[in-house]
Amino acid sequence: MTTSTEESLWSRCFHPAPAARTRLFCFPHAGGSASFYFPVSAQLSSVAEVIAIQYPGRQDRHKEPGVGNLSVLADQVYDAVRPRLKERPSTFFGHSMGAALAFEVARRFEADGGELSHLFASGRRAPSRVRDESVHRRSDDGIVQELKLLTGTDTAVLGDEEILRMVLPAIRTDYQAIETYSCSPDTTVRAPLTVLTGDRDPKTSMDEAEAWRGHTTGKFDLKVFPGGHFFLSSEAPAVIDLLRQHFTS
Repeated sequence: MTTSTEESLWSRCFHPAPAARTRLFCFPHAGGSASFYFPVSAQLSSVAEVIAIQYPGRQDRHKEPGVGNLSVLADQVYDAVRPRLKERPSTFFGHSMGAALAFEVARRFEADGGELSHLFASGRRAPSRVRDESVHRRSDDGIVQELKLLTGTDTAVLGDEEILRMVLPAIRTDYQAIETYSCSPDTTVRAPLTVLTGDRDPKTSMDEAEAWRGHTTGKFDLKVFPGGHFFLSSEAPAVIDLLRQHFTS
């Protein structure tokens, strides 16, 4: 049984909304932390209570080892958030690695008899589409170059040697988790699925984004935004509007 202490390790609620009818669970990208979704929580708190997932190995959990297996990480996340999932209707939003993780946690929730309101998968190719990637095997400098390429990490952090060395182990295990993950093309969830992708994302082609369609038996929609892998930041107002429409329609 999951204790409240265990749950609090994994969940961050920056703007509690006890009167909200529904919850939005947000799953960060590789190397990301719960605080990435602080602005989302602030802007949606009037329509949903936002719960951001905090992975081991970063921020207040920096002393814990990261988890280099996505299936194991999904098991741990689901065990931690299961009590909250049963309290109110829930929607999942995940970006990059977080999209695949949200999909896996959704599978576990549905296998446990739950019904997810909606799954938003952002900045990630379909789970069955595999590329031969091995960033997690690179040197520290090689990983830093990858981060700069994707422009998803604060340049101030990249320029601070002490902070960078502190977070690199977690980033490496995150990359290991997502780069060794795959699932069969017939693996599905029942939840309606909306995929968000950038039109210049080097990590996801339009075909790879469209392939998510085969991973749900529910309604499918594909939204294309201008930008690269982290279009989520540059197109934040449009993404927030999309989520707000979901909760108010």
